[in-house]
Amino acid sequence: MKKILVIVVWQLISLGYAVAQTFPDKPVKIVVPYTPGGATDTLARSIANQLSTKWNKPVLVDNRGGASGMIGAEFVAKAPPDGYTLMISDSAPYVILPNFYPNLNYAPLKDFAPITVIARQAPIIVISNKIPANNIKELVTYLKSHPDTPYASLGNGSYPHVAMEEFQRQTGTKLLHVPYKGTAQIITDMIGGQVDLYVGTLGAFEQHEKSGKVKILATATEKRLPFRPELVTVSESGVPGFSVSVWFGMVATAGTPTPVLNKIYQDVAEILKNNTFISEVLTPQALIPGGDSRADFGALMRADTARWGEIIKSTGMKP
Repeated sequence: MKKILVIVVWQLISLGYAVAQTFPDKPVKIVVPYTPGGATDTLARSIANQLSTKWNKPVLVDNRGGASGMIGAEFVAKAPPDGYTLMISDSAPYVILPNFYPNLNYAPLKDFAPITVIARQAPIIVISNKIPANNIKELVTYLKSHPDTPYASLGNGSYPHVAMEEFQRQTGTKLLHVPYKGTAQIITDMIGGQVDLYVGTLGAFEQHEKSGKVKILATATEKRLPFRPELVTVSESGVPGFSVSVWFGMVATAGTPTPVLNKIYQDVAEILKNNTFISEVLTPQALIPGGDSRADFGALMRADTARWGEIIKSTGMKP
């Protein structure tokens, strides 16, 4: 019996390697759980273009926005485990939403096979020109005298939502939550004055800051950004300890053969080490290259799930 088991296992391993040798032999789909035009969509399309060239097969981006990213994530969780359906998303569907929605229709740590971190974001606090503030202390003073100032998010349980709820808890302010399906509309409404505050990614707002359409007050990272050293952190600007860890990660459906996952990882990691890709795609979006091993990315998902869970618990957030 033991000999038969060994033979079966060996056959499965051999089959997995054989599949990896020919992967992909048909179009691959990368699901983005948000609407087109935002930071996640832009990054996913750049990766898709690179992989399409490398694999000589179409790599298509499938936008499935809505429900804070849950619609797209659930689709990938239930897809065939063959490597032909992948997902690129920010942290929220992986590590925040499971803490926010106890009856989520997918379990990220069980239903996804980690591939790698594509890039790490530079989260910032950005405000509309309607708010007469030029730093975090002035912003807090304004918000205390103007309760229900509207702030944007990517939906309930998204990282901008949870981060801003934590900001309110630490500063003693009370804001009005306005959920959106994607970053593109947030930018439009912030410039137009329909929404006044957002925790977003630097790359999405930097050009609008330069043209004077919005104001970036501080970075929400633990330390100052090497490419914007003059931009102070929220923590050193009057809200000690406040920081947001956000990244873009790629996953496949759990059960995808390990050799296939390893091939996808190796090809994506190679792209992320390419200096041209870094300078032309990541740096203009103020993104830091990822490339974490599959094991390290899995460990990061577990650690950040616990970390965001503590924040949600401390704020008392409910769906």
